[in-house]
Amino acid sequence: MKRDYFLVLAIVAGLLAAALLTRWNDQHSGDPNVAFAEEQLYLNGSAMKRITLAFNGLAADWYWMRSLQYVGRKIVSYEDTHANNFDLNGLSSLNLSSLPSLLRMTTTLDPQFLEAYYYGALILPDQNADEAISLLRNGIAANPDKWRLHQHLGYIYWQRRDYEKASEVYAAGAKIPGAPPWMLAMSARMKAEGGAGQAAREIYTHLAEGTDDPSVKRMVEMQLMRLDSLEDREKIRRVLSDYATRAGHCATSWTELSSALRADGLRVEASGAPLDPNNVPYRLIKNGCDVDLDEGSEVPRQ
Repeated sequence: MKRDYFLVLAIVAGLLAAALLTRWNDQHSGDPNVAFAEEQLYLNGSAMKRITLAFNGLAADWYWMRSLQYVGRKIVSYEDTHANNFDLNGLSSLNLSSLPSLLRMTTTLDPQFLEAYYYGALILPDQNADEAISLLRNGIAANPDKWRLHQHLGYIYWQRRDYEKASEVYAAGAKIPGAPPWMLAMSARMKAEGGAGQAAREIYTHLAEGTDDPSVKRMVEMQLMRLDSLEDREKIRRVLSDYATRAGHCATSWTELSSALRADGLRVEASGAPLDPNNVPYRLIKNGCDVDLDEGSEVPRQ
């Protein structure tokens, strides 16, 4: 017991000394922004975890604060050297090259430190999307019951236009107890973005069948209308393209195309204009070379 007491005392003293040393360095370095420009981590997370023993949580908090300070001082430095205030949409200009290491250290010391994963998911993609994905995948492995980690990871894959991966991640997150119904809807949306419209349609249909929530059913109805409209417009564009090839110019009205549109299975009103799933006529745009939804239609554009 006595030996354990002295061991704990030594660890606490070491951590306190490290904190005081860091504070002293910050106060006595000529330019704190330069001194803090890049963190140099001489130990990896596993080694630090062994050293801190029962104080892993305390050490994780310390590295978490260093992560926040690192980004904060980068922003201050940017504002000191630029005329305009820093725009949070311009994080890529900060060169946060040490942030992945700091967040990795934090989450290795405390794998259940969710705020560090969420922070990395917001900040890292502009710097290094691969690091953001790696951080979140580690977070999911350590916290398999937290659906929000899947939400963030799916969003990053969507940003990279990797719709298939995004769909898989959202679908996996949707299976976690407590996950909201829209996680499954997002999986379907990602498949639709990637061109797998039929798979998306099936997922939306199953979602509607498995809920009594009127808002979810309405959302499914709107998204199915959107999928129908996307398919309509692809057919209409083919008809427009065929007509332009034959006639040597784009269509001047729907009347010229009505027969071809009906032959392609589209619903056409008396004027010859094709109808969208909301029973509103589509519009000819770009001088008759393309098609779009009418502004009065309830079919979702996004």
